[in-house]
Amino acid sequence: MSIKNTRIRKIVTFLEETHIEMGRSINPPTRKAAAVAVIQNPFAGVYHENLEELMDTGAELGELLGKRCVELLGIPPSQVESFGKAAIVGEDGELEHAAAVLHPKLGGPLRSALEKGAALVPSAKKRACSGTCIDVPLGHKDAAFVRSHFDALEVRVTDAPRADEIVVAVAVADSGRPLSRVGGLTVDEIVGEDGLR
Repeated sequence: MSIKNTRIRKIVTFLEETHIEMGRSINPPTRKAAAVAVIQNPFAGVYHENLEELMDTGAELGELLGKRCVELLGIPPSQVESFGKAAIVGEDGELEHAAAVLHPKLGGPLRSALEKGAALVPSAKKRACSGTCIDVPLGHKDAAFVRSHFDALEVRVTDAPRADEIVVAVAVADSGRPLSRVGGLTVDEIVGEDGLR
């Protein structure tokens, strides 16, 4: 599979549902989903000043992976409450390659796929070998100060990233943590204009 000039070796999806926490029933269950693309790194092994190609790839992956996550949850995009993104660059790449995919252009198409998202998209990145895990951080998509939605979803692709690949992950959730009780701004208090409150 490819998107424009980027070869996608595989897409892996994850769905986590929490039905019981500390012996208490969670009804409806807390659900988190992630969609992960393993892509060829066009700049592996060689320094390039211009990383625009990876930035453009990020834009396409924001839309593709965001839509896959929503499909996994089986809800309208507007009902997604949290989002996050992460990338693992293979050993022949550099952290800036992960940053190029994640930061300049991925967020806008992801927000469109979720029908809003005033907050910054939480992110994580690392350089590592095949099979390395990464925690995709999650935060409320419209208000970063909503503590109940500070969370993460661990993802891992057993055979990726190869040295010349990048693993790109998008995660979403339909609610906050189960049994959250550390205070702060609540979902019903969100204004959703400045990305903070």
